[in-house]
Amino acid sequence: MPEIKSEVRPSQAPKLQLVSCGGGMSFESSPGAPQVNHALVQVTFERAELNLLLNLYGKKVAAGEWRDYALDFLPRKAIFSVFRRASEYPLYRIEKIPELKRRQGIYAVVNAGGQILRRGHQLDRVIRVLETKFKVIGGE
Repeated sequence: MPEIKSEVRPSQAPKLQLVSCGGGMSFESSPGAPQVNHALVQVTFERAELNLLLNLYGKKVAAGEWRDYALDFLPRKAIFSVFRRASEYPLYRIEKIPELKRRQGIYAVVNAGGQILRRGHQLDRVIRVLETKFKVIGGE
């Protein structure tokens, strides 16, 4: 049986080189190949942020207004969506977009129509727009 030999010359061997870029890493497979940026950083909610969101969610579920929620963690933003029913479009989306840190603020509350209800740098202030405000009727 003939023996199969594979000869790889050093100039033809693929080179892996770790290059640091702003938010991710890119790998170069050979000297002339285009660079592909693989974003390894995923935006998530921290524990304190989740506590605020889930406390608000619990109050709204107890009041019968909300029934379900969803968490989406994307490379550029994290989304906490709340639903009136599980099979609907989200009633509200609370988004965390770190790219807007120095501009309008990291957090935004968006309604079902896509309108931004409130935007800011502090989550507790931003989600106040969703809290039920009681009015005194006939207070004499």
